[in-house]
Amino acid sequence: MNTVILAQALPVNETLSNYSDMAFRTSFAIYVLALLASMIYYGGFRAAKFTQKELVTAGGTGLTESTSITDTGDEDRASAGNTRWAKIAHLFVVIGFLFAVATWVLRGLATDRFPLGNMYEYILGTTVLAVGAGLVFLRKPALQTAWPYVLLPVLVLMFFGGTHLYSEAAPVVPALRSFWLPIHVSIITLGAGILLVAGVVSIMYLIRVWQPQGHESGWGAWLARPLPAAETLDRLAYRITVVGFPIFGVGILLGAVWAESAWGRFWGWDPKETVSFITWVLYAVYLHARATSGWGPKRAAWINIAAFSVHVFNLFFINMVVSGLHSYAGLN
Repeated sequence: MNTVILAQALPVNETLSNYSDMAFRTSFAIYVLALLASMIYYGGFRAAKFTQKELVTAGGTGLTESTSITDTGDEDRASAGNTRWAKIAHLFVVIGFLFAVATWVLRGLATDRFPLGNMYEYILGTTVLAVGAGLVFLRKPALQTAWPYVLLPVLVLMFFGGTHLYSEAAPVVPALRSFWLPIHVSIITLGAGILLVAGVVSIMYLIRVWQPQGHESGWGAWLARPLPAAETLDRLAYRITVVGFPIFGVGILLGAVWAESAWGRFWGWDPKETVSFITWVLYAVYLHARATSGWGPKRAAWINIAAFSVHVFNLFFINMVVSGLHSYAGLN
């Protein structure tokens, strides 16, 4: 017993904690640079398209170039922008991702525990895994225009987590001193990170449906023109959700197992449990709607976005405002 008490009272490694905070700030700054570079590529894509149309109107050699870009699919459309900026943005994303991983690892080493013990660490983990999922699912050249949509919510989450929700490196509260912490919370975090990318892609899909490819007009044309075809985005959102949904579901089930060992019941309709279940049901409805011809991909996309919105609501409002058995995470 004395050994356990001494182990829990071990001091935090302040040096590693400071390195973790420095890595976090560095990652945030590099992600900002990645966002700027990806936006330049996004804007350059649009500018290149206008230039080619002007060449077509002039009757020059641009006619062949325009045809090859607009009629041969999304892969060729990617060449319409300045690919140098796409490569720079991708490089910054990879470097920022590595610094974010270092932030997470150093926080764990500094506290000698799994780094998912408070809201700051959970948001850090979610953004790390979201960017990692983006690097996997958005690796094709035609999908490089998606990075502004992914990086913007990641930066918002990191800013909010690193300011309002930041917690000093410290041992976790007694309720989290369990071997279930790295199992349950890490799986939930992985599912959340993957589903963040799916939600973003569904938003891109709705923008593309609003402005059909090749028929963009009005004030929204500049926003939609660089996006891939609607069918490409619809399939991508579905595939990502197919991966993230079962991971998120397993995380909920393992949370119920942890609850039984900690509180003596598998399910108690605690606010966070309830909203997590609603989120899971919405994602299940999305997958069903996407696979059912009567619903249509547009309605399904709205359900996917609704599911992600409820998940964000669960992350912030339930943890920060509503009192329940899950009201720990370094905010009280």
